[in-house]
Amino acid sequence: MKILKYLTSTSLLLTSVSWAAGNITGNKTMSELSIEPTEQQIVSVVHTMTNAFHQADIETVMSSYESNVAIMFEPGTAISDLEQIQAIFKQWFTMKPQFTYPNGHQVFVVGDIAMHIAPWDMSATGPEGSEIKQSGLSIAVLRKQENGKWLMVLDNPHGQMLLNAESIQAD
Repeated sequence: MKILKYLTSTSLLLTSVSWAAGNITGNKTMSELSIEPTEQQIVSVVHTMTNAFHQADIETVMSSYESNVAIMFEPGTAISDLEQIQAIFKQWFTMKPQFTYPNGHQVFVVGDIAMHIAPWDMSATGPEGSEIKQSGLSIAVLRKQENGKWLMVLDNPHGQMLLNAESIQAD
């Protein structure tokens, strides 16, 4: 099992040709890090989806997921209906959210399954113009497709909720 972990002081930007990044732990640039191509592909899927989300590009956002995806927009509730998923994303678009991954990404890959973990910060504008700030821990499971492309199967941006004692309820 390969593990990738890198820390950035700024969010990463994916360009069509190469990675560009701010300061990396140890003052290394992204090009100086030894990351496996598969691991880079996983992070690329997340950044492509995030950038599309920032642009309110629903087609590109949805193309980051398998058709049988489960997304946890709210803690503890998985949604798999694609029309409902699109409607929720479009509601989010109205708030113009901007996500960053201030502590980098961790990727685990075993065969055709990958797990991506990343703390995130989000700022958005509420319906009445108020500023909204949130943070969390994204945990996503991706599967390699027959064509070699990686797509998300499970997307839980609320992975931190289990760390919050108040959110755990007795059975």
